[in-house]
Amino acid sequence: MSATSVIDTEKENPPTAKSSTWVATGTLVRRELVRFLRQRSRVVGALGQPIIFWILFGAGLQGSFKTPSWVPDGATLSYQEYFLPGIIALILLNTAIFSTVSIIEDRREGFLQGVLVSPAPRLAIVLGKLIGGTLLAVGQVLIFLALGPLIAWIGLAPAIPWLHSFPQALAVLCFLTTMALSMTALGYIVVWPMSSTQGFHAIMMIFLTPMWLLSGAFFPGDGSVWLSWIIRLNPMTYGVAGLRRLMSPHLDLAVTPTMPGMPLSVAVSIAFGLVCVGAAVVQTHSRNSRNVQ
Repeated sequence: MSATSVIDTEKENPPTAKSSTWVATGTLVRRELVRFLRQRSRVVGALGQPIIFWILFGAGLQGSFKTPSWVPDGATLSYQEYFLPGIIALILLNTAIFSTVSIIEDRREGFLQGVLVSPAPRLAIVLGKLIGGTLLAVGQVLIFLALGPLIAWIGLAPAIPWLHSFPQALAVLCFLTTMALSMTALGYIVVWPMSSTQGFHAIMMIFLTPMWLLSGAFFPGDGSVWLSWIIRLNPMTYGVAGLRRLMSPHLDLAVTPTMPGMPLSVAVSIAFGLVCVGAAVVQTHSRNSRNVQ
């Protein structure tokens, strides 16, 4: 086929807006994955900190841990078993933070401005960042779960049988993906208007880290009225609670104000994700001078 015929074919069948969106999205997703794999320190840091936290906090707080009221009578729950869904939420949050902070680097290097003025739809920018961050986050959680038996084998943590059946594992994977997408979109919303990496870390310390702490990930929080209300108003609480229920189906956990039921956890997690993704799309489509700074 000659070059002239190729051009004629392209003129007769021009790429549609839908196909160009997915082509641009796929390119940006691949860029996120390649960038992550080439930054070895980022790979080590993203997995190393949660593993160290899980081992150290699990061992250090086991003696003072009081079984929450939503655990049925007669059942036992170690602190490391309680902390497992929380540490998974921390992995998702860390990955979301580090994957979306690259927006500031892209803006400084001029890459973001180049994409914004290119024919690529702005929706592709959002989808590329969010899908890339979600894949990285879920992948790191799966690696962490795969390392769990090794950590238990060398005696640094108890063996936690969270995998019970294929449908249950599939439900955990789907819920993890929803949580990862929500947190990546939340990080995108926070980082998009910012131009300073230091400023983003400050926001992370006063907003995102407390959000994780007050989700029931680190402590139950049902011994204080005001604390339980904050936990109830935190959308991340429903992600951690849903994940805890899916990973511990044998415990038949009770429904309490700080431990919502599965239907409510799923509904709030999906709604939170849709709101965050929608806000990220609106924010990116906003045509103002801040986007090209």
